[in-house]
Amino acid sequence: MSTAIALAVVKTLVLIVGGVITSFAYKAYRRTRQPALGYLTLGFGLVTLGLVLAGMLYELLTVPLMTGILFESLLVLAGFLVIAHSLYVT
Repeated sequence: MSTAIALAVVKTLVLIVGGVITSFAYKAYRRTRQPALGYLTLGFGLVTLGLVLAGMLYELLTVPLMTGILFESLLVLAGFLVIAHSLYVT
């Protein structure tokens, strides 16, 4: 199996699992209307999007790989900051 295929499979699994976790967080937010769960949903969504973004930008939009990795890292960072914030919201 080539590395490109393995990477595509792993990124697809990350997207699926991240989407499921984000969906669970959103359902919990809708049920409780707790702001912390809303932030948690946003954070997981940003991390999930960030983890699959670089390859998509590179393959689909011919964005330079390093630029895609930068956007990916910025979204993951933003997601983690929002998740950290969700731990302190009452």
